[in-house]
This record gives sequence, C-alpha cells and structure tokens, in this order.
Amino acid sequence: MKNRVAVVGGAGFLGSHLCNHLSKHGSDVLCIDNLHTGRASNLNLLYSKDGFELLEKDVRELNKVDLEGISQIYNLACPASPPKYQDDPFYTLDVCYTGTLKLLDLAQKTGSTLLHASTSEVYGDPKTHPQAESYLGNVNTVGPRACYDEGKRISETLCYEHFQKFGTRSRIVRIFNTYGPRMDPHDGRVISNFIRQSLSGKPHTIYGTGKQTRSFCYVADMILGLEKIMNLPDNFVLPTNLGTEMEYSVNQLSEVIADICGVAQETVYSELPQNDPKLRKPDLVRAQKLIAWSPEVTLRDGLRLMINDFKEN
Repeated sequence: MKNRVAVVGGAGFLGSHLCNHLSKHGSDVLCIDNLHTGRASNLNLLYSKDGFELLEKDVRELNKVDLEGISQIYNLACPASPPKYQDDPFYTLDVCYTGTLKLLDLAQKTGSTLLHASTSEVYGDPKTHPQAESYLGNVNTVGPRACYDEGKRISETLCYEHFQKFGTRSRIVRIFNTYGPRMDPHDGRVISNFIRQSLSGKPHTIYGTGKQTRSFCYVADMILGLEKIMNLPDNFVLPTNLGTEMEYSVNQLSEVIADICGVAQETVYSELPQNDPKLRKPDLVRAQKLIAWSPEVTLRDGLRLMINDFKEN
C-alpha cells in the first residue's frame, strides 16, 4: 500500500519541490494550500500524476476527514519572505499558532507523524556563531520581524507540549536560507533580488555594509534532509538545524551572481533593516549524527539552475 503524505503549504517554493520529490519516489501526495502566497503554477508537473491531489483550504480550517489515510504531515504553512509575513503580521502569527495546533490535534487523532518546518530566524540576530540548536536566540519581540520569529518559536513549543501531553509523533526542523527554482522573483529575499536585478540590468541593492553573512542551501539538498528527519523512528525529534556550512557575505553573493549572469557587478547600498541578522550559519552536528546528512550542491551550481529558471519563467 502506498504511503499517503500531506504537504501543508505545498504550493509554495519549498512545498512544491517537496510534493514533486515525494510523488516521484512513490508516495501519494495531498497538497494543502490556500494559495495566500503559494502559486498553483508551482504544481504544474504534478496535476497529471496519479495519487496527487490539491486541496485548496486554509490550514486553520482543516478537519479529520481531510486527513483520513494520511500517515505523514509536513507543515510548511506560513509566509516565509519578510515582505509577505510583515504584510499581515496577525495572519502570520495565527497561521503559526492556530495552524500548527490544528495539525497537531489532527496528527494525534489520525495517528500521523508531523514534521514542523521551523526556521533559523528563531535565533534572531545571533550572538554565537555558528548557531547550534542549544543556542536560545536573540530575538526582538517588538520589532518588524517578530511576527515570524515568535510565531515559529511558539510553534516549536506547541510540538513539544503536544508530545508531552498526548504523545503526538512530531519532529522540528530549523531551516536555514534555502534557494532554487520556483522562488518568487519579488519575494524580497537576497538571492531573488540579486538575480532579478542582474537580469533586468539594474544594480544590486545591498542593505547595510554587505559584510553580513548567510549560508545558502540548494532546495534539493534541503528536501532530502526533511525527508530523512521525517522518517526517523523516534516519536519526538528535538529541533534540528538543516542548511549548509558554506558561508558567504552578501557582498560575495552579489559578485558571484553578477559573474554567473555575465554582467558587471554594480551595487547600491541602503540602510540595514531593523533586527536583520549579521551572521547566519548552522551548526550541523545534530543533523549529521541523526541522519548522516550534509548538502552536496555548490552555490555556483545551484545558482545556475535558479538563474536559468528565472530566465525561462
């Protein structure tokens, strides 16, 4: 009998790649998305596949009937780009709290396993580097990023408490910067911005000095990590970082993207947004111990694939 998996937020960038991967490797896939930020076109490769279904519904309105026969639930239901989660902070917070609690309740009732997609943003503007899961973070609760950061933090707490009280099978993954085809060119994230600006013949907008660093993981590597964490036998898996240890400054990223696009690197510097992290790099010791996982796609190779996708679409 085929494994039947639900991907909530499955029409988004990361979710659509996960749906593709799971379907390709033999699972029946139920994609659940209200298309608030996800795009139905991200699923074009799947509509003709046997065992694939799109349920256009808000995560907060799901019921037990919707998840009958589901053995695994991936919770990716939350806007992830700063302009989008800041556009309606109350929606962002409610999806994180009410949506996650709803899925945990349904997982407990149906005997499913829930993987909750958390984020490196729970570390805030970190004072330790790299960031291990034991680091408790440096988050501003009253800043423009707080709705997302705090929403994801309470979601992790819900997973923990639900397991403590009901034994609900769950695992928490803290996703670091991920990129690849199907990202929205206007999502406000740095790689999308630089590629769009390069292809439009415009200078790169760099916020702050450009010396702040990020670690960029290609989407295919991230999907494999999520799947491996989901398939662990444990009833509860503590928060686990997934990302890459390849660290680049924003200035270096700008140079690489301009080079691949074949344009001269031109930059315009602007004020750094409030609470924007200065350093971001995962400690991957826990992931390597749990699933013997590490990313394989280099930044240049991944960027070439993403740039080609932007050119075509």
